[in-house]
Amino acid sequence: MIAKGLGAACAGAALLMTPYTPAVAPAAAEGPPSVPGSLVITRDGDRYGYAKVPRPYTQRRAQRLTGVLLSLDPVTGRHRTCGAAVLRSPRRDLAVTAAHCLFYNHGAERRWFERVTFVPAYGAAHKGDIPYGVWRAARLWVPRQWRTRPYSTEVLPYDIGLVRLAPGPEGKRLEDVTGRGLRPYPTHRGQPLLGLDLLGYPSEAGYTGDDLYRCTGDATESGGEGPGMLITRNCQIVAGHSGGPAVHDGMIAGVASSSNPYAAPNGYSLITRIPRDLAGHG
Repeated sequence: MIAKGLGAACAGAALLMTPYTPAVAPAAAEGPPSVPGSLVITRDGDRYGYAKVPRPYTQRRAQRLTGVLLSLDPVTGRHRTCGAAVLRSPRRDLAVTAAHCLFYNHGAERRWFERVTFVPAYGAAHKGDIPYGVWRAARLWVPRQWRTRPYSTEVLPYDIGLVRLAPGPEGKRLEDVTGRGLRPYPTHRGQPLLGLDLLGYPSEAGYTGDDLYRCTGDATESGGEGPGMLITRNCQIVAGHSGGPAVHDGMIAGVASSSNPYAAPNGYSLITRIPRDLAGHG
């Protein structure tokens, strides 16, 4: 399990780790709803559209820049896992993820998660491998709409966040170690994207969080306020994958936000768009 593999590296922030799941419709006892076989377009994809990424992950750029994001809920004491990716930025020290992986906004409760840590290319050569080290957060950012409003499907278009990572050994910054981050691929409302690759570390429904998975999906406009969202009916992301990148032409077009929040019988996933000025918020 991921908790065991990262326990020593993250100073004991393990064993209680659980994948972060936003308040979406409850899943059935047998797990999240699956994607119909006719809609799975990932080569060798399973019932959720996932296929395991071959190791080592360091051979391909987008996979090398994807990793696991760890955090602590200061109220419940639970450690959480999400996905994240290195974002190209002038200071070379940003990771992008979902806002719900950084800030809790359910009901009247509002709080930042603590001890946020990023592990790029986790498990690259083998389970538990940490080729680029463990990076601790220096600053967090989520949109004002996410911080000030309670969780609902209406705020999902703002489910995106940034993590500024503190320098590592010898003062090196994140991109000095991983290589240049993913460039943003901004999209506009109504713009479809074919052949998106959703990358992440699912850790429920039979997945352990130890392995990187990909799901290929065609995304169309989902609607919603503000920037709107993208929807793919070819993938059903599983808890632990939230915040992982949606990659298009080698760039990041969005992050995995929610899966099936309206409790439809078939699985699907919502993707938060990358704003044009995202790197400037860090």
